[in-house]
Amino acid sequence: MWQQNYTPVGGSLALSALVAAIPIFALLVLLGVIRKPAWMASLVGLGAAALVAAGVYGMPLGKLVAAITAGAAFGLFPIGWVVFSAILLYRITLESGKFDTLKDSIGHLTSDPRLQALLIAFAFGAFVEGAAGFGTPVAVASAMLVGLGFEPFYAAAICLLANTAPVAFGSIAIPIQTLAGTTGLPFDRLSAGVGRICAPVSLIVPAYLILVMGGWKGLRGVLPAATACGIAFAGTQFVVSNYFNGLLTDILSSIAAMGALIVVIRFAHGKPAQSRHTAREISTAWAPYALLVVFVLIWSYPPIKAHLDSFNLPIQWPGLHNTIQRMPPVVPKPAAYGAVYNFTWLSASGTACLFAAVFAAMVAGLKPRQFAGVIAHTAKQLALAELTLAAVLGLAYLMNYSGATATLGLAFAATGVMFPFFSALLGWLGVFLTGSDTSANALFGTLQVVTATKLGMNPVLMASANSAGGVMGKMISLTSIAVAAAATSMKREDEALLFRFTMKHSVLLASVIGLIVVFYAYVMPSWAP
Repeated sequence: MWQQNYTPVGGSLALSALVAAIPIFALLVLLGVIRKPAWMASLVGLGAAALVAAGVYGMPLGKLVAAITAGAAFGLFPIGWVVFSAILLYRITLESGKFDTLKDSIGHLTSDPRLQALLIAFAFGAFVEGAAGFGTPVAVASAMLVGLGFEPFYAAAICLLANTAPVAFGSIAIPIQTLAGTTGLPFDRLSAGVGRICAPVSLIVPAYLILVMGGWKGLRGVLPAATACGIAFAGTQFVVSNYFNGLLTDILSSIAAMGALIVVIRFAHGKPAQSRHTAREISTAWAPYALLVVFVLIWSYPPIKAHLDSFNLPIQWPGLHNTIQRMPPVVPKPAAYGAVYNFTWLSASGTACLFAAVFAAMVAGLKPRQFAGVIAHTAKQLALAELTLAAVLGLAYLMNYSGATATLGLAFAATGVMFPFFSALLGWLGVFLTGSDTSANALFGTLQVVTATKLGMNPVLMASANSAGGVMGKMISLTSIAVAAAATSMKREDEALLFRFTMKHSVLLASVIGLIVVFYAYVMPSWAP
C-alpha cells in the first residue's frame, strides 16, 4: 500500500505547499492572465497536477491514472448529467416557443432587469439549488435571463454571484450531510453552525448583487425589494437551519424570498402590466420548471429516495480503492483511502430532471423527432463543458489521492491563532478545486476537526466554516464557469473574463465569511453552535 507524504520537498511544509499549488497557479494564469477557455485551462492544470503527483509526490503511475479516471467519472456523472438534463429542459421551452410566454409572465410582474435578477437569479435559483444543486441553478437561471434579453456574460456573472447564499444547504443539504458523515459530528449542530455563519452574508447578497449590476444609483431604486428579499431569505435560513429542519433550509428560504419580492413589487412598484397571454398559456410555459420542482421533490422524499438508492451501483474503483494510505495529521491514525464510485443512475437529481424534460416535451407538444433533435443539439452545445467537468474533477481527485491537497490543507492549519479565518478560506479553496461544497467537505472536513482539536478550538465551528467558506468558491470554480458559459452560449474567450470578474467578489465575500468565523471564535464564542 502506497503511503501519502505531505512534505515531499525536503521535509518542508512551506516548500511542499508551494509545489502542491502549481496546478492551481496554472489554472489562475491560464484563466486570469492569458485568458484561455476553461476546457483548455483545465487540461493544462490536470497535466501539471500529474507531473507534480508523479515527479514530486512519487505517486505510482497506475494509481495516478486511476485517480484521474475516478474523478472524471464523477465529473461526468452525476454533475455533468445534471447540467445536460437542465439545459435539455431549457431548450425544450425554447424549441416549443413557450419561452417567449414565460418571459412575458416575468415581464408582466416587472420589466425592471434588477428585479428580474432578484426573482430569477437569486430567489428562484436558490429554490433550484435547494432541490437539485450540482450546477442546476446556474444552468437554469442564466438560461432564463438570456431569454429575457440579458447579455450572456452579464447573465452568467449575475447567476454565479447569486448562487452563493444557498450553496451550503444545496440539494437537500447534501453538503452538510456529507460533513456530518465524514467528521462524525451531529448534523443538527453543523446545520446550526452553517446557518449562523451564512445568514449574515445572505442578508446582504441581494443588495450586493444589485450593487454590482448598477452601482449605488441602481441599488437605491430597488432598495426596498433587495432589503425585503435579503431579510426574508436570511431570516428563514437562520431559523430553519437552527430550529426546524436543515434539509429544507434552501427551499423554505427561497419561497420566503420570492414571496417578499412579489409583495414589494406589487405595492412599491405599482400594479403589474397586463399580460399578453392567458393564464392557461402562462401555466403551460412554466410547466417544465414546475415539473422540475415536482420531480426533484419526489426524488428527495425519504421513502422514495431510499427505494431509488437501492438501485445504485457502488463501484470500488480498480487500482485505487484502499490502495493508498492516508497518514497523520490529516487523519488521527494511518487509514486506507477508499475510492468507491457510486453510480446513482436512477436516484441522481439529473435523472429527476430528465423525467421532467420528457414530460415537459409532451406538455409542449414536441414530436419524437423534434425531441431527438433537441437532445442532439444539447449534447453538441455541452461537449466542451462536459470535457471541462471531467478534467477539473480528475485534477481534484488526483490532488486528493496524491496528498497534494492535504499538503495545502496542513499549510492553512499552520496559521495557528488565525486558523478560524483561514479555515473558511480552506473551504473556499476546496470548492474552487472541486466545484462542489459536498466534495470540499469530504476533502477537508476531518482535517478541520483534527486541527481545531489540536488548537483547542470549537470543532463544530471550524467544520461549519469549511462549508460556509466553500460557498464563495463556487462562483470561481471551473465547473460553475463551464456550466454558466454553456447555458448562455457564451463566447469561449469570455470564460476567462468571467473568471476574472467573479474572482474579486469571491475573495471579498470569502474574507467576510472568515471574519464572521473569527467573531464567533474569539468575540462571542457562546453564540457558536
